[in-house]
Amino acid sequence: MAREAQDFIAEVRTGTGKGAARQARREGNVPGIVYGDGKDPLPLNIDYNYLLKRLKAGRFLQTLFNLKVEGQPDMHVICRSVQRDVVKDKPTHVDFMRIHDESRINLFIHVDFVNADKAPGLKRGGTLTVIRHEVELEVTVSDIPDHITVDLDGKLIGDVIHISDIVLPKGAKPTVARNFAVANITAPSGLISAEAEATAEE
Repeated sequence: MAREAQDFIAEVRTGTGKGAARQARREGNVPGIVYGDGKDPLPLNIDYNYLLKRLKAGRFLQTLFNLKVEGQPDMHVICRSVQRDVVKDKPTHVDFMRIHDESRINLFIHVDFVNADKAPGLKRGGTLTVIRHEVELEVTVSDIPDHITVDLDGKLIGDVIHISDIVLPKGAKPTVARNFAVANITAPSGLISAEAEATAEE
């Protein structure tokens, strides 16, 4: 399912440089900037509490935003970085990149696991070990998936799920060429111990 753009509200920041950024923070804002698409960078002020709420909602760097700035046409953007205070871990600056529906970008996409109740390996006491909770994919902006799905139906103890085993959304492809592992089903510790003892007795 393609992800819809979420509205994100900001204001134009007058002035640039460290002085203007410090002033923005004193006024309860987080300075930001929008760049790309061959246009001049647009300095922004974002309300601190508003930004914090959006950050706490999760997946901020994976979300397609419809940036709304008074006096400017709405634009689709992706956040490329959130700088934080190294001591207090508070956001201090946000970078957005302008994009078009036909643009292709790299994004980390959440991995969902389904049908755990149909996996014989898990029924026998095995453990699902998730190696990657997110996978970086190259996707088209107009068709950003909300998640990718791993079907655990029929999976046994010792099975390893690679990226090639997952049906990816149309137009999406991994950014890494190798066939990396996403998850595996490991044997319960009791079974591992028993097998180790049996091997030692042979």
